[in-house]
Amino acid sequence: MKYEVKRVEDLSTIDVSKLVKESEEEGYRFVSRLVNDFEDQTNTFSEEGEALFAVNNPSGEIVAIGGINRSPFTDDEDVARLQRFYVLEEARRQGVGTLLQNAIIDHAKNHFKEITVRTESSKSDAFYRATGFTFDDSDTETTHIMKFDKTHE
Repeated sequence: MKYEVKRVEDLSTIDVSKLVKESEEEGYRFVSRLVNDFEDQTNTFSEEGEALFAVNNPSGEIVAIGGINRSPFTDDEDVARLQRFYVLEEARRQGVGTLLQNAIIDHAKNHFKEITVRTESSKSDAFYRATGFTFDDSDTETTHIMKFDKTHE
């Protein structure tokens, strides 16, 4: 199947209702928070270096979403936070998460020196390690870090 990653400038222009429903059924609230944050302008992934991406399946439906923000847990503006990353179950184990993750990383390495993320899921832990993150729980708000060798310009 051919999937396509697109940058999302305005969340209201795409349909993420299926992602919201499924993620809530799995006990996750972060996709709902993504929608709420866009609606109330709390987080629109529009600060310097930030970006939100979605993956469409061949039918044009959104099957994954995720973005990069400046980390709210440090004053270091060179540290990013992977946020609101979710892949529909039907699209898992097909390279969709890796495709999305690569787009986010490619964008982030031009703006930040490292990306942090926190997960409590063993499946997510395995995914993050497989996509180049290192396990590091030395900070209470972080479980995985990806550092870039070069500084951004």
